[in-house]
Amino acid sequence: MADLLDRWRAAARGAGVMLDDASTRAGEQLLARWREPHRHYHTVAHLTAVLDVVDGHAALADRADLVRLAAWCHDAIYDPRAPGDTNERDSAALAESLLTGLGLPATAVAEVRRLVLLTAGHVVAPDDPDGALLCDADLAVLAAPPAAYDRYAAAIRQEYAHVPEHAFRTGRAGVLTALLALPELFRLPPLAKRWEQPARDNLRRELASLSGPPTLAV
Repeated sequence: MADLLDRWRAAARGAGVMLDDASTRAGEQLLARWREPHRHYHTVAHLTAVLDVVDGHAALADRADLVRLAAWCHDAIYDPRAPGDTNERDSAALAESLLTGLGLPATAVAEVRRLVLLTAGHVVAPDDPDGALLCDADLAVLAAPPAAYDRYAAAIRQEYAHVPEHAFRTGRAGVLTALLALPELFRLPPLAKRWEQPARDNLRRELASLSGPPTLAV
């Protein structure tokens, strides 16, 4: 966790936050949220993966440190029982409150809030490289090798263990169909070139599996 806290502090400092005990505590509080026991996919591992993509392609962003802060906040509140985009809206509100309390300028706070809200539908304007980078990083798992993608899908099912099988299949199929309906899953050219086709292949494969008989866990 120390390495992640260092990354939080670096992003906060780069965005304009004065580093002190309060900013460190804010990072610790966010990490505690990401480590909640009901999470199986939306964990510290997902946060790290998103940050890795952002760091690896930071040159494509206008304000990479704000994208990093949005990555930290984008699933900070995650309740699988919450309806619609409640988690994203609540995470955006948390980002606004937390970053305002740390003294981040209001314009930067508003931008982080906007970026977090984009992760609800992953619809990004063509002239929004920061939004594109965050959303591309958030969806990177879709382009994982098939075995890794299957582990991701299984972790999502664990997070929704309270949902009956038929209802889960119907809801999950709706999510996958909406993703496939996007004109493009990835917007930044270097990422789209590598990830678009593998991601669509994975989504179609999972969607097809949802219409078959349930798979027993072993």
